[in-house]
Amino acid sequence: MRSVPARARLYILCVALAGAACAAPALNARTPWPAVALLAVLCAGCEQSALPRGRTRGLGTFYPVLLAAVFLLPPAAAALVAVPGALLARVDRRPHGIRRLWRAARLAPACWAAAWVHGALGGPAAGAGPDFPHVLWPAGAAVLAFCAVLAVLDGGILATAERVPARAAWRGLFARSLAPVAVHGLAGLMMAILWTSPYGPPAALLVLLPMGVSCWAFAQYHRERAAHQATIRALVQAVDLKDKYTRGHSERVGRASVMIARELGMDDERVEVLRFAGILHDVGKLGVPTRLLRKDGPLTPEERRVIELHPEYGHEMVRGIGFLGEARAAILHHHERIDGSGYPYGLAGRQIPECARVVAVADAFDAMTSTRSYRRARPVPAALEELARCAGAHFDPVMVAALTRALARDGWHPEVTSDVSRRAPEHAPDQGGNVPSARAAATPAGRGPAAP
Repeated sequence: MRSVPARARLYILCVALAGAACAAPALNARTPWPAVALLAVLCAGCEQSALPRGRTRGLGTFYPVLLAAVFLLPPAAAALVAVPGALLARVDRRPHGIRRLWRAARLAPACWAAAWVHGALGGPAAGAGPDFPHVLWPAGAAVLAFCAVLAVLDGGILATAERVPARAAWRGLFARSLAPVAVHGLAGLMMAILWTSPYGPPAALLVLLPMGVSCWAFAQYHRERAAHQATIRALVQAVDLKDKYTRGHSERVGRASVMIARELGMDDERVEVLRFAGILHDVGKLGVPTRLLRKDGPLTPEERRVIELHPEYGHEMVRGIGFLGEARAAILHHHERIDGSGYPYGLAGRQIPECARVVAVADAFDAMTSTRSYRRARPVPAALEELARCAGAHFDPVMVAALTRALARDGWHPEVTSDVSRRAPEHAPDQGGNVPSARAAATPAGRGPAAP
């Protein structure tokens, strides 16, 4: 959303108008303005202190205060509480104004819907009664409504601003946000109960202390993760600058690796590791002489052996980066073959780490579907057909099948294609006279730039 498309701006405007309609009824004398003002100030203050830098969407928002407002106030007033903090929140990426507007626009309808559900199920009366467990049911329903509205709105912005396919834009958003928001909801419920108790609002503020500590730890985690991302971006940019023929290849391999990992049902932590593995699989090219990577003619046997050292170079470069985990093995072994004819160690079958088998398929797929200086990109169906032909000998059939299923469902939407202006006829032969295949794409046979 660095440059927001027109359709995304229209979508944000529509959501903002809906949020304004939700909050407008609060502009009357019957609204408990002292409570609204205090909760809005608390919400804005918590946003400034707890929001991890660089996060402008999702669980960076400090939800306990918002959910306390949901449990304490009428729907319109609850929607109004969210607006000042969202508009004043720190935003690191441009355009700042529309990002702040989006934060406010998405939270106001979610708070309104949650407060309406809470009131419709008798939540305020249950909270004031002596039987405490009864208050959990309307509060839980309100949390579900809150998550559902946010998931619907966030899916819309993914589809319009970031061009995520419609079939994938909403997948998993509700499930991923439910558990964290439920925890924040319990804290908000405790705040609401203490707020209406004889001890009053000062007692409710005590709930914010442990939540503030947890959000601080959460922010520290995301700052560390941002540092990891910056490290990876620097390495990838260095590879792209050195090997101009494959610019953008690393990011696309990371994306394809994620598709395979998710199709195989890997947990989120392993999916992230596979993304790192795909992005960094060619980092060892930094140790290969630039003249070989950019050579236009065929490689000599000696030059090919130098190129084939890049997995080992890459492994040495990243072996001390602890957060990469098994991605290091993928960097080392992504050119091994199932039949044992790959390099650097000639591993076969299950001897090859699973992450390396994933990256090998993603790597070959993008090499075939990307335009290079000496040939045009192959169509996705042709690339998948070639992968299937080589499955069992070169590639793991399980990984090939997983990529095929993922592409059939979600499609392939590469955002970066290297050297698109330097096109050759589709399926044009390389200088050795052969049509590039999966085998040629995955190994530096004949010419340096042919290697992904």
